Amino acid sequence: MLNLRLNEVNLPYPDPIHPIIIHFVIAMVLFAFVCDIIGYFWKQNYLFEVGFWNMIVASITIFLAVIFGQFEAGLAQPYQAAQQTLNIHTLTGWILSAIVVGITAWRLGIRHHNFLKIPPIYLGVATFLVILICFQTYLGTKLVWVYGLHVEPVVEAMKEGVIQ
Repeated sequence: MLNLRLNEVNLPYPDPIHPIIIHFVIAMVLFAFVCDIIGYFWKQNYLFEVGFWNMIVASITIFLAVIFGQFEAGLAQPYQAAQQTLNIHTLTGWILSAIVVGITAWRLGIRHHNFLKIPPIYLGVATFLVILICFQTYLGTKLVWVYGLHVEPVVEAMKEGVIQ
């Protein structure tokens, strides 16, 4: 069994890495979406290329976010009240990673077919992706700001048995 030295927020390193990586992914996907919308409605075809490459980077990076998310969730030792939100956040994270990669693969096919256009249905699916990301962001925010996972006073209270 691996014996990690955990600090005051139950991590083997100073701060959680998952939020840093996932905020990067969120920014890449949202920026790709904005580029695609502007490119579609204002006929700025070069923005489709920007959106495509942002999705490529997001597809690669989201798996790092999920890996660190799983690792840090395991170290958080969530108490009963936080467990359901963490479970939904975990499941949604895996679903999101599959959707991001799927949309990127679809986007690659669109790009090979005609890189100067994207179909409206793609924008509809991308809109669903953005909504799902907003929901996932809400859950992650709730885990930190409401339940205090990896926040020092909450970690201390759990160690002392105040929170179970």
